[in-house]
Amino acid sequence: MPELFAYTDGACSGNPGPGGWGALLIARDGDTVVKERALKGGEAETTNNRMELLAAIHALEALERPARLTVVTDSAYVKGGVTGWIHGWKRNGWKTSTKKPVKNEDLWRRLDAAQARHEVQWEWVKGHAGHPENERADALAREGMAPFKPGKSKAGR
Repeated sequence: MPELFAYTDGACSGNPGPGGWGALLIARDGDTVVKERALKGGEAETTNNRMELLAAIHALEALERPARLTVVTDSAYVKGGVTGWIHGWKRNGWKTSTKKPVKNEDLWRRLDAAQARHEVQWEWVKGHAGHPENERADALAREGMAPFKPGKSKAGR
């Protein structure tokens, strides 16, 4: 049975500013790629963390049925949040340990729901360090952001 991987990345030009997210879904049988799907999107006014979260969310939501997969991200924010902090936030009514509202709560809730139907292993990789699939996810994120960057006409969106 093929192994499934989702490589995700977010990008932002200014923080906040126009941003994009990218996800590369790859099914591998050993070293052979059996199937591949690229996803991307963006927003006119957002933050890098929101784009990182949306990349993971869209990767998980794109799967039509429950799956076992590895999500690979270069975002310590996403990996730390989804594998650790989120449990405390949920216990504390979506408040941080200092009793402040969790930033990006809407997306954390969506990510929590998206991963609930899957068996997910989360991995962190250093960004912009030559990891081929992470570089491809980064390129998708930049493509997703492109229509929202200054100088682009609304007709081009």
